[in-house]
Amino acid sequence: MSAKNPRVAVVGATGAVGREMLEVLAQRAFPASEVVPFASARSAGTKVEFNGGELTVRELKEDSFEGFDLALFSAGGSTSEKFAPLAAKAGCVVVDNSSAWRMDPACPLVVPEVNPKDLEWHKGIIANPNCSTIQMVVALKPLHDEAKIKRIVVSTYQAVSGTGQKAIVELETQVAKLMNGQEAECKVYPYQIAFNCLPQIDVFMDNGYTKEEMKMVNETRKIMGDDSIRVTATTVRVPVFYSHSESVNVETEQKLTVEQVRQLLAAAPGITVEDFPEKKIYPLAINAAGQDDVFVGRIREDESIENGINLWIVSDNIRKGAALNAVQIGEELIRRNLLRVPK
Repeated sequence: MSAKNPRVAVVGATGAVGREMLEVLAQRAFPASEVVPFASARSAGTKVEFNGGELTVRELKEDSFEGFDLALFSAGGSTSEKFAPLAAKAGCVVVDNSSAWRMDPACPLVVPEVNPKDLEWHKGIIANPNCSTIQMVVALKPLHDEAKIKRIVVSTYQAVSGTGQKAIVELETQVAKLMNGQEAECKVYPYQIAFNCLPQIDVFMDNGYTKEEMKMVNETRKIMGDDSIRVTATTVRVPVFYSHSESVNVETEQKLTVEQVRQLLAAAPGITVEDFPEKKIYPLAINAAGQDDVFVGRIREDESIENGINLWIVSDNIRKGAALNAVQIGEELIRRNLLRVPK
């Protein structure tokens, strides 16, 4: 066990994101001395795939983190609120995928392509941002650095996998029933998701926005390190299994041409530009699924304002939007020799 070859706990290992974390750790040859999956008591003893073999899931307990260097959490906010501080107290650095710590001023909110230096002030718990925020800021950071973004207007088209495995099953089941002349049952979402769009993700707040929309507003400012950026969002659930799509309009202080934007994005880490409209080439959810990068296309000037750019941004919400970003944070902690809890 060392900071260079850490012992890694994956909390919530039986869920969709937890399983993806295990897959990403193996695929990227993360230099762990050992990887141990944890879940609730009801899942303890089950097997999960890892690196061509299987691992036995252990029950998550208060003393589970003794001897671990890094814990990747994907087990919900209440679990994180209880167990993340215990892990940090045991000397284990936590990368948490829930919303529990994202806006805590003591916890960095990190996308490695955007603000890796924020890891330097972590106190043992690091927050992984919301999936829809991650892909947007990856694409917008190069533009902000070059021309300073004043305002962002984003509309999202989010896959059901963002809600979890039960939502994937609901969409599958509804499609099958409707195609066979049967009535669709709605258990996960308030309305039928098959062949439909739901302009509500999470609960509504007093200002009329949903919690998901306000996550994008607040997290974007924190990650970009600029509270002056004005952000407004509309988040929509669509009948797609994997990958979120976003229509993003930005207003910058300085003029950016379409070609400048293409060049900035093409040179940035973690981005693939797919922008050949004359050949009908642009990012698609079905193509982004299973891929690491954020895909950007439909790049064009907003002719209604002086310094405006429109973008179409697509990325796998389970992968870059959750599991991959968490693993990349772990890699960055090792690279910067920050895989330790400050005393």
